[in-house]
Amino acid sequence: MRFAHDALPEIAEHELDTTETFLGARVALPFFISCMTGGSEGGFKANRLLATAAQELRIPVGLGSIRVLLENPALFPHFHVKPLAPDVPVLANISAVQVRDGDIPTLMSLVQRLEVQAIVVHLNAGQELFQPEGDRDFRGLKQAIARLCEQSPLPVIVKETGFGIVPSLVRELLRAGAAYVDLAGAGGTNWITVESYRLPREARAAAAEFADWGVPTAVLLAACRTGRDRVLASGGVRSGMDAAKAVAMGAALAGMALPAIRAVTAGGAEGVVKTFRRLEKTLRTVMLLTGSRTTADLRRGTVWLEPALAASVESFERAEGLRPG
Repeated sequence: MRFAHDALPEIAEHELDTTETFLGARVALPFFISCMTGGSEGGFKANRLLATAAQELRIPVGLGSIRVLLENPALFPHFHVKPLAPDVPVLANISAVQVRDGDIPTLMSLVQRLEVQAIVVHLNAGQELFQPEGDRDFRGLKQAIARLCEQSPLPVIVKETGFGIVPSLVRELLRAGAAYVDLAGAGGTNWITVESYRLPREARAAAAEFADWGVPTAVLLAACRTGRDRVLASGGVRSGMDAAKAVAMGAALAGMALPAIRAVTAGGAEGVVKTFRRLEKTLRTVMLLTGSRTTADLRRGTVWLEPALAASVESFERAEGLRPG
């Protein structure tokens, strides 16, 4: 995927507007820190530092799964980071299986105490299948998500965890009431591979066969012909150029996890801010060099697909058209 360079952009850098409206808030950049961690001392520290950085950057920040909080309410301070990020959206995170098997009023009470702006429902069947203690029954999850969307006073975001959500399912989730769908495609962390390190050596062979499982985020985003304004793009977004391309392809926001956790581990909140300022510089340069005063302008035909990616998208769309339903 490449940008069409504009040699005469007729824009001054100070005219560039990188802001977006997300969950009723005006955020400074079309970026967000993806849901990652929580429930441990390391996670507790990381969540607080990420929230602090998000507030300074004025971008949304996600929390790790609050499943552990439902089981151990004493961990509430690990997830209550809203006081550190009062001006930006904070996102709670729970698995679809917990939504199906849990009590929605209890979940609603908890997320309201957390003062978050949305509930992220994550889909991670692949990961669960390689956890010795993981879930094995994934029936009824669509109905559970639809029920949550109907009953929740907060917006619901549905995301994968690194293997992608195909366009037909994106449309189905949006029709069911999801405010946004995070594609979270292949190209970033593979959670089957991560889980394999917990397995005995002889049990890792099956996990190794899924090292390249999933649909790349770029292919999914290019194939999403409708509803792109309610699509978030994460999964393998590692640089400002990656993020700029995702936004140019129509994503409402581009999400990053690994760059953020590396930055917070190495340099705390200040390290995260420095990392995202570098990404911002790339985005602003791309905008100027494509003649885009706003991110909306950036989404208007500034990218083109190279032949290999275009062929992959076309092939994927043909296969997607053959899916039942």
